[in-house]
Order: sequence, then C-alpha cells, then structure tokens
Amino acid sequence: MSQQSAAQALRKAASERVLVFDGGYGTGIQNRKLSEADYAGDLGLDADQKGNNDLLNLTRPDVIRDIHREYLEAGADMVETNTFSSTSIALADYKAEHLVREVNLAGAKVAREAADAAQEKDGRRRFVAGAIGPTNKTLSLSPDVEDPGFREVDFDQMLGVYREQCDALIEGGVDFILIETIFDTLNAKVAAMAAQQAAQAAGREVPIMLSFTITDNSGRNLSGHTVEAFWHAVRHAQPIAVGVNCSFGADKLRPHLAALSRQADTLILAYPNAGLPNDLGEYDQEADETAELVGVWFKENLVNIVGGCCGTTPAHIAAIANAAKNAEPRTIPEVERKTRLAGLEPFTMAA
Repeated sequence: MSQQSAAQALRKAASERVLVFDGGYGTGIQNRKLSEADYAGDLGLDADQKGNNDLLNLTRPDVIRDIHREYLEAGADMVETNTFSSTSIALADYKAEHLVREVNLAGAKVAREAADAAQEKDGRRRFVAGAIGPTNKTLSLSPDVEDPGFREVDFDQMLGVYREQCDALIEGGVDFILIETIFDTLNAKVAAMAAQQAAQAAGREVPIMLSFTITDNSGRNLSGHTVEAFWHAVRHAQPIAVGVNCSFGADKLRPHLAALSRQADTLILAYPNAGLPNDLGEYDQEADETAELVGVWFKENLVNIVGGCCGTTPAHIAAIANAAKNAEPRTIPEVERKTRLAGLEPFTMAA
C-alpha cells in the first residue's frame, strides 16, 4: 500500500475506535538481562555498548522483533521503531555514530516485518511509526550558565542530524515519523522539517506525529512552553497526530491532555508512564491500574490513540486495549480560524 493510504487508513480506523499504541522498549529490553556481548555483537566498536538499546537492531534483531510481536499480540494497532536514540549525536556516546543509517534501517525493517506478520494473521491493518527522540542537545537553552547565548549545536546541524535518521527510517518502510518526548519545541520544529524534506526526497507521503513531554508540575516542557503554546508553535507542520508522552502517569497527564484535546484539530496520541518511578528508578504501577486511569481519558473523550511509555509492558498494553474496546473515539474539533501565536504562553488574536 502507498503511504497516502496508510494515512487514510489511520484516520478511518481512528474515527471508528480508539486505537492502541505500544509500550516501553527500554523496559522490555532490560527485562531480558542482556550481556555486553549481546549489545556489541561482532561490530568491533571501540567502546562498551551495554545500554545502547538501539544497536540491538543490528546485533540482536530477534530481541526487538520479539518485543514488537508481544505488543502486537497484546492488541497494539501501531508499533514504533527501536530508534529513539539513533541519531549521530546520541550514538556518539558509544562511538557508534557512523552506524546511523544501518541502525535506523534495521529498526524500521524489523518493525515493518512484525507489523506485516500480525496483519497477515487477522487482516487488521498495523502501522509503524519511526521513532525520533530529542537527543541530549537543545537549540533553545545554553548548557553554560555563564553564557546564556551559547549553543552546542545550531539549527542547520540539527537539521542534518535528523535528516540522516529520517532518510533511513523512510527507506526502511515506516508509515509515519514520530517525533517524541519533545522537551525542546525548537528541536521538534527542526525534526519536523527534516522529516518533511526526507519524505519529499523519497517521493512519498510520510506524515509526522508529535509528542510533547512535561518536565514538572507546571505543565511545561524544558524550553518553557505550555502544551497549548506548543500546539500553536507546531500546528503549521500539519501533524497527523499530536499528543503527550512520558512525563507522569495517566492521572497527572489528564489535565494537560484535556487542554490539548480541546485545541488540536488533528488526532490525539497519548502514552503515559506506569506512574512515577520509585526510589530505585523502577515503575510499580500495575497494568490494571494504568488501564483504569486511562479509562478516565476514554470517558472524557480525550484521545484517539493511546499506549504506554516508561515502565509499561505488554501486560499494560493488553489491559489498555481491553479498556479501549468499548470506548468512543475522540471527535476532532472544528477550530475557528484565528491568528494563534506562541511565546511561552499561547496567544490568540481577537477577531
């Protein structure tokens, strides 16, 4: 099928029911207790690779394929690629920055294979989102408190970094590009530009999805934007879905999700953590509790696509999928056309 038909199929399915996204990959990988040899394989890299989860697309694709399969069997309509940290910036921490194309291409292909295999079993369309994380560099903030104007990277550098990743994900067969865990709105904007350029170069439509992350109880991301201001800043990119992920559990995300749901004239995607981490950095919220909290979202008609982030497992996704069976999908609102601007707060000009 063409990428355009993937977008049409997603919109049609989302108008009929709440769709289910997958859960955490870091959690699934950690649970498998892999060794340094599993991560490093025979690539001969000059640094320890344990913890370089995305490299497993090359060295242990069977592990990643199995995680995809578990989420699909739990009821996921969409899986994301295991490529959250597959930029040259992130892979440089492991001296693996020369493998950007290979890691992303392999990640896209293994996700595509898993999704297509699930579709062959029951005929239900499954989708693949190419995951792009934020990197540890920010265009909006200085890492040097003594020099607030300093930046470690500039816009053109980040455009090249994201473009390299997007090119490989699209070549590997993803349906969408998911720019997620957005802590810096400017990073997200350059990633969206890179995704659009890559799709144009590939000669096919690859819609983008954008997912904001809240850094504290103020409801803002690290660059200071509220979720409403964020939407004003990125709406021009015409994402097929926008939403919120990570941050907190479903209960604390609800008011911010509600604010976005009222304003965004596109699909809403949300995937919370399994509550807040404990003193050991682990997530204790059980699957049934997560599903119950997400059920409040369903009752308030806030979402079109829902899944899980840190700490969530196939059990969490199965519980969410079960709760979603009788849920009404959110109706995309018709938003009055006005001039809408964003500083750190949203600003709408009166007619």
